[in-house]
Amino acid sequence: MDMKNQNDKKQRNIQNTETQTLGTRKEGVSQKKFSTSQMTRIAMMVAFISAMSYVRVPLPFSEAAITGQTLALNVIALLLTPVEAFVTMLCYWLLGLVGAPVFGGMAGPGKLFGPGGGYFMAFMLAVVLIAKFRGERYSLGRCVLVTVLVGVLVIDGIGFVWLKFVTGMTWQAAFFAGLVAFIPLDVLKCVVACVVVKPLRRAMYMLDNTRV
Repeated sequence: MDMKNQNDKKQRNIQNTETQTLGTRKEGVSQKKFSTSQMTRIAMMVAFISAMSYVRVPLPFSEAAITGQTLALNVIALLLTPVEAFVTMLCYWLLGLVGAPVFGGMAGPGKLFGPGGGYFMAFMLAVVLIAKFRGERYSLGRCVLVTVLVGVLVIDGIGFVWLKFVTGMTWQAAFFAGLVAFIPLDVLKCVVACVVVKPLRRAMYMLDNTRV
């Protein structure tokens, strides 16, 4: 019994310290100057989402495709502060805009403003909203709820509307090709991201403390 109480107390102390670390990171961002550890996290997350963009499943009935980007986006939003997450997505967006092949081997304005461009635009908004509403303490249920209700609906919702106007599809065709077709796997990617992010948060917390 004493051992169980000690383990519970240790777990609470770790969670409290993680929350304090997150608060410290927020204070650092509010000073309008990124620390070395923050810049390292942003660079790592830009590389991560760039690599995940190569995980791609084309859909024969849609101009858009299922990719690993949304999984990466959820991980980014669940790990970083809203400002860090936004800067990460902005750097990723700009890299692709100037020609770096970070969109699954493709790049340039044609990709960003093509049929799938709405999803890229929505990334910027979704990553900030998820990071803002996920809460400071890790909760699997809350993370899943936020990533599904905010992430999936924002990204796929904006994406299908953009798809309709760029391609000239009917509303019904765009709705099914640009939203309904993505929901099952997008929800699965949300759950996977929420599960794997717990040990990643712990690892990030330990990394931050080794640099203090």
